[in-house]
Amino acid sequence: MGDLLVVGSKVKEAVKGAGCNMAGNFPDAASAAVADLVAKACKRAQSNGRKTVRPEDL
Repeated sequence: MGDLLVVGSKVKEAVKGAGCNMAGNFPDAASAAVADLVAKACKRAQSNGRKTVRPEDL
């Protein structure tokens, strides 16, 4: 995968805080999920005639 969109250490901290362990490739999967959310939010904003992505686009 390309550049991560999430901070691996922060993801690990959140996972540990929830009482779980984390596989080494989990940050890559989390980053892919974030990239998908961003792409969908951008598409929604554009379909509404905006270039600015807002929280409600999520």
